Amino acid sequence: MNRRMIALLGGVAAMAGTVAFAGTAEATVSSTPCSAEAKACVQRSSNTAWLTDGAGNVTYGGVPITVGLAKYPTPVGKFHVQYKDIDHYSKQYNGPMPYSVFFTNTGVAFHQGSLKVKSHGCVHLSHAAAVMFYNSLHPGDVVEVVR
Repeated sequence: MNRRMIALLGGVAAMAGTVAFAGTAEATVSSTPCSAEAKACVQRSSNTAWLTDGAGNVTYGGVPITVGLAKYPTPVGKFHVQYKDIDHYSKQYNGPMPYSVFFTNTGVAFHQGSLKVKSHGCVHLSHAAAVMFYNSLHPGDVVEVVR
């Protein structure tokens, strides 16, 4: 193989590490503050969340989020997706929770919600991010929430 071909292939390989999706955050092969096995990672301190392939490679994000109020904090730890409900309505808080992905047994979920208002423990996402999280996560997937 000549040098020009090697340089061309090297450039293509370098570009393959970054893929941009129209209207979404850029996805790069990199790490998050969570363990490699986490399919969803939430960092409360930066109000950021990511989706990964479960091997530490980011597939979507970081995206802006809001988390729980100080008196209703989003719990820190390692969890598993319990179930999903595209049109969930909270009777407890009397409000819609579109594209809900529940990851605790106490009702904490990713869902579409205000990025300006803190929740009662859930992770609020924009509409586009909520759809992506809903479509990407499945029961049993690991969700990790870090400070």
